[in-house]
Amino acid sequence: MPPIDTPTFGLLLWAAIGYGLGSIPFGMIWARVMGLGNLRDIGSGNIGATNVLRTGNKTAAALTLLFDGGKGVVAVLLARAMAGEDAVQIAALAAFVGHCYPVWLAFKGGKGVATFLGLWLALAWPVGIACCLTWLAAAAITRTSSMAALVAAASSTVWAILLGHGTALLLGVLLTLLVYWRHRANIARIKAGTEPRIGQKS
Repeated sequence: MPPIDTPTFGLLLWAAIGYGLGSIPFGMIWARVMGLGNLRDIGSGNIGATNVLRTGNKTAAALTLLFDGGKGVVAVLLARAMAGEDAVQIAALAAFVGHCYPVWLAFKGGKGVATFLGLWLALAWPVGIACCLTWLAAAAITRTSSMAALVAAASSTVWAILLGHGTALLLGVLLTLLVYWRHRANIARIKAGTEPRIGQKS
């Protein structure tokens, strides 16, 4: 954890900015723009890229992935350009919470995987790249998006230590715990052998 140098009001301001950026539901926006219907009535009902892919529209899924990751990047880079590293980590955590619990959707948002990866790419790009490669490897082996997300999240703190970004370790642990919490239903389905595969319509 970096030293807390930013005044309390400043930290609250960056928390609000991060939350606001993170809470933009790009999956629902792209689904509506492309006439794909209400994501709440499709597949798992989730607003993330994996569920958008279940509509069969790969372009919409790719855009959702890009923009959900991008809002994490923007939150971090804005805070880094205008405040200290303590504010950066507060903005990052708030952006993730905003994606998972957006006020606009009655606090029922996504599971945060794309935002998680975007945050790490902006916080410490070597860790972010390592997490993305871990996700790709796990997805290729298991063909299950949620399993890949869980493996990538668990690996993030290991990569942070190995690649010399220990000041983000506490943030990494918090983000990982939130990823696992948001995937608790997926974990139950993985154990039961009923978790859908990547691209599978449901």
